[in-house]
Amino acid sequence: MMVLLAAIALSSFVFTATPTANIDVASLKVYNAKAKRYPFKQEEIGFVKFNITADLRPLFNWNTKQLFVYLEAEYTSAQGVNNSVVLWDRIVRRKEDANIVQSSRNKYKFRELSQSFKNVSPAEFSLKYNVMPYVGLLTYGEAARTTGFEMPEALDAVS
Repeated sequence: MMVLLAAIALSSFVFTATPTANIDVASLKVYNAKAKRYPFKQEEIGFVKFNITADLRPLFNWNTKQLFVYLEAEYTSAQGVNNSVVLWDRIVRRKEDANIVQSSRNKYKFRELSQSFKNVSPAEFSLKYNVMPYVGLLTYGEAARTTGFEMPEALDAVS
């Protein structure tokens, strides 16, 4: 039985898949807001509207249980720290659902730990995936990446 499981796991690496995807960032805005834990503190929160088209069906084979797909923003803070923030995600369990056409905004809060996006490097957005097999190792990959987007000045928001 163990030999069969090992053969299934190793056979998954023989087939290389190349998914196709495109990310279009429609808008990127930053607003001033009150920090939740500290009501007298201000922080800047980013809002991203994006369009994703992705064909991830080539990632499915006999050993694929599900895919974890996520949109990530990567930038360097003013202090020189590299940051990666997950903005949106989806679990794809069937090959029929792996053709993604999504127009949305960030699902998770996009904020800088220093409370300000001033002097950060341009943000790059990437669509990444994690293939979860029935048997074997998890594999990671990147389906698409954008060029850098400058972070705009913070706008005053209504609390």
